[in-house]
Amino acid sequence: MSTFLLVHGAWHSGRCWERVVPLLESAGHRVYTPSLTGYGDKAHLLGPAVGLDTHVEDVVKLVHEEDLTDVVLVGHSYAGLVISSAANEIPERIAQLVYLDAMVPEHGETAVDVQPITRHLIDRAERSGGGWRVPPLPEMPAPYGLFGVTDPVDVAWLRAMLSDHPVRCLRQPVRMDNPAMRSVPRAHIHCVGVQPEGITRRPVPATQPNGSPARVWELPTGHDCMVTMPVELSELLLRL
Repeated sequence: MSTFLLVHGAWHSGRCWERVVPLLESAGHRVYTPSLTGYGDKAHLLGPAVGLDTHVEDVVKLVHEEDLTDVVLVGHSYAGLVISSAANEIPERIAQLVYLDAMVPEHGETAVDVQPITRHLIDRAERSGGGWRVPPLPEMPAPYGLFGVTDPVDVAWLRAMLSDHPVRCLRQPVRMDNPAMRSVPRAHIHCVGVQPEGITRRPVPATQPNGSPARVWELPTGHDCMVTMPVELSELLLRL
């Protein structure tokens, strides 16, 4: 039995994993899908002081409170930053990191360093919303849709869970200076369907920090694969 801790990306909540959870649980695994501070059942805590460090603390606190070990820590999109810093704090509890169409940082980098288009989101927030909150990205015409989701029913379900994203999350640097973190295996899952203009993906080095060959899988769908391809995503996670 594995323990999966699935961390949602910016604007989303833990509900986005609802189609994946039963598939992993039916295979005999434990699954945790917390909503980070400012989202879902914690939406009322959204504020300018919420940052990347807040979300890292959310994950680390859950691991300690539930006494989780051998955790498969999955981060989607922005949460690539979150799982990186979280693993830096508790590497002994992490079995592996999975970057799911995610930002993959180096020590000291911010979201802007990893995904330069993020600067435009910060600039937009500074012109409205009190300067600290970034509203969810708008739905685009097909085939882009809302985070790659195009089915009208799915779009409505997804839109209902979205919240603004604090600018502080995009400005705080990732901490990855714990030497023990280098031994944690990594895997990368890329969504290779349509991709909006301006979104870039860093090449995955051929060798992981622990010296093992890189492990990269692809899903032929948009960004929110947990909504559009939950079966295929679950099958990949079960192969790790």
